[in-house]
Amino acid sequence: MGSNAAANDDDWEKAEGVPSLSDPFIQKYLQGRDSLVEQEKKQRSDHLFRQNLSPMAQEACAIVSQIRFEEQQTLWTKEYEDSLLTKHVDVFPGMMFSLAKERMEKSKLWQIVRKMPKGALLHCHLEAMVDLDWALEEAFKTEGVCIRADGPLTTEDAQRKTRFSFTYSSSTKSDLSTWNEQYTPNDPVPIVTAADSFPSGGRKGFVEWIRSRVTITPSEHLSHHEGPNEVWRKFMSCFPILGSLIYYEPIYRKFIRRMCKQLLNDGVYYVDMRSAFYTPYRSTGQSDWDEDFFNLLEHTEDEIEDFKASEEGKGFWGARFIWTTIRQFDKKQVIASMKQCISLKLDFPTLIGGYDLVGQEDLGRPLADLAPELFWFRKSCAENGVEIPFFFHAGETLGDGDTVDENLFDAILLGTRRIGHGFSLYKHPLLIDMVKEKKILVESCPVSNEVLRLCGSVMAHPLPALLARGVPCSLCNDDPTILGQGVEGMSHDFWQALQGWENLGLEGLGSLAENSVRWASFEDASQKVWVQDVKDGLLGKGVRAQKLKEWTMRWEKFCAWIVEEFGVDENLEPEE
Repeated sequence: MGSNAAANDDDWEKAEGVPSLSDPFIQKYLQGRDSLVEQEKKQRSDHLFRQNLSPMAQEACAIVSQIRFEEQQTLWTKEYEDSLLTKHVDVFPGMMFSLAKERMEKSKLWQIVRKMPKGALLHCHLEAMVDLDWALEEAFKTEGVCIRADGPLTTEDAQRKTRFSFTYSSSTKSDLSTWNEQYTPNDPVPIVTAADSFPSGGRKGFVEWIRSRVTITPSEHLSHHEGPNEVWRKFMSCFPILGSLIYYEPIYRKFIRRMCKQLLNDGVYYVDMRSAFYTPYRSTGQSDWDEDFFNLLEHTEDEIEDFKASEEGKGFWGARFIWTTIRQFDKKQVIASMKQCISLKLDFPTLIGGYDLVGQEDLGRPLADLAPELFWFRKSCAENGVEIPFFFHAGETLGDGDTVDENLFDAILLGTRRIGHGFSLYKHPLLIDMVKEKKILVESCPVSNEVLRLCGSVMAHPLPALLARGVPCSLCNDDPTILGQGVEGMSHDFWQALQGWENLGLEGLGSLAENSVRWASFEDASQKVWVQDVKDGLLGKGVRAQKLKEWTMRWEKFCAWIVEEFGVDENLEPEE
């Protein structure tokens, strides 16, 4: 039946005069079409990386493409076992992150991405790099850790909205827990007492309650109709709680060490951490908070150096801070934060590597408005003989031509070395050319942009537009504790990109990782030296070139592992 139908179709086509795909002039058209596609791909920012792939890497990339194709036909369909979350949703490749996460972690692509050498993490916020279960476990074990709230947490509404934080106290005034009507606002209650007396399920329920207060839940992520401001309110409320949990020396030291270890396990060898230096820090057993952040920086430096020198920290390159000020602050508060930054840079020259402003761009002061403070900062750095370059957040908005979108112009004019997010950059052809010419990298955070409602899913993300225009970019995880990645590493963002965009492939992913090493701020450098260093890449003479060589060796090893592990399709092997 089938062959007859095909024959009839052929006769019908001939009778109608419809040309065949094999006709020479149709073949010529298709060749021309293919060469146009190839011509466009030469403009991509990962083109050179692809050109230079070793035969081993080429084979690994082909294998990964095949696995991706296979999983799109099998894993990402309705037929695949239904999980609870996806019972009533259409399952498809590139679906929303919180719906995809569980299924993602069962895939072969996930195993591959987990092992990938990801290079450097250039955009993350320290307070949102906490493994929550671990940190709470530490708090339960650490003497004097308490919880306190602005009022009794007796109703569901109060438990959802009332402000609370963790604190250290050597003495507690009353036995009344936060769940009691008679609780006095701000009285410290030992965390163990509060957890064990939690009304809905004791300690286990308490941990889940904390989680609901410091993460954007799947239902909050999916309520796109509520718009970005609503989800940002929740997002901003998470930071002080997480900060108060880790900013106590006995927990903080272990946290830094653990973060470095978890990053290294995920193939991340270096991290630029942003911190607003806003939540106060407390040294061991002290009844008062520290007056400044000197001890916090000293403890951070100790732990990073100890980790690098240890057996388990072999291969970790280090970490630095990008000092951040909250962009809603007024002039006096901004200048006070800048003064503190410069003063601590003099004490910790290798630890503080840059300056930025944070908080919701849509509601904060635009960079143009902050220009007087930023020029003051630059002058003050010069007077103090310190180099603190800008690494600005800019364009993390849906706006087009408003003051928030225009932060991109200021970031570039003020000499930023990288742009955090750059979500709206694809709308600016002139700025795209300037970013390429000035060798500015975009720190892209796809999962973050999706969860904070800038795009519906990874499929709607603008990063492919920037890559197609030749803009250098890297992938970052931004705030894994709050956004639901659940781990400090970058595997979720890497997986989303690989799975979501046909044009990327393992080759494109490799290029993004290489970029992260190329644009990492390993050491202080003048603007001129920085740009030259980035241009030279592997061929340079400094630390950057050395790290790029190291990354390349790890990449080749990784590609060899893929070929060995997945090279022969198991289904094609002859049966014994």
